[in-house]
Amino acid sequence: MDTRASRSADPRVRGRRLGDAIEAARGERGWSRQELAERAGIALGTLTRLENGGASPNFFVVADLARALDLTLAELDALARVTPSGLFSIGYEGRDVDGFVDELSEAGVTMVADVRLTPLSRKPGFSKTKLGQHLGEAGIDYLHLRSLGNPKDNRPPFWEGRIEEGRARFRTLLEAPGAVSALTELAGHAERQRVAVLCFERDEHRCHRKVILDEVRGIAPVPVTHLV
Repeated sequence: MDTRASRSADPRVRGRRLGDAIEAARGERGWSRQELAERAGIALGTLTRLENGGASPNFFVVADLARALDLTLAELDALARVTPSGLFSIGYEGRDVDGFVDELSEAGVTMVADVRLTPLSRKPGFSKTKLGQHLGEAGIDYLHLRSLGNPKDNRPPFWEGRIEEGRARFRTLLEAPGAVSALTELAGHAERQRVAVLCFERDEHRCHRKVILDEVRGIAPVPVTHLV
């Protein structure tokens, strides 16, 4: 079975992508949600839930929205099939691997960039090989960027509340050729697809990945979403 095809057929993923397509088309026209809802003759709450991926698309509602946006249903469907780009920040602290993968799938993520120095974990399913297998079954690519890992001697500042000290030290490490290359590679992926940057800490502000996300945005101005 083609896992990518099956994931794309998941109604939750399709609903989120359709919502993204409608929101993007509305934004291109400079319309508020209220204005589009009025033009389409639908409730504002219905449109809000649809754009947020929280509603199952109703054919007649989608048809009304397509008409209001001056798009055919085929054109709107084609927009929904395009995987939006951007970065997502996620830590697996407090998560189990099945829920973790489901959350990424629902967000439309197509690649996970693991920025742990050593991708090992006591939590079942989160070591490199097992995690890659779980993600692959959901049609999500796995990429380990070891050169973006935070060394052991720079972790205490993040744990002990000396965040700026840890970030400053880590920024100097990102000047190494291998790290520069990895940041450029990550930016390139994020311009073409939805990439989740993974480490352990659930709160990105206590994690070196926040510095990585900021650096990548300096290379490619892509949106960043924190998955909590």
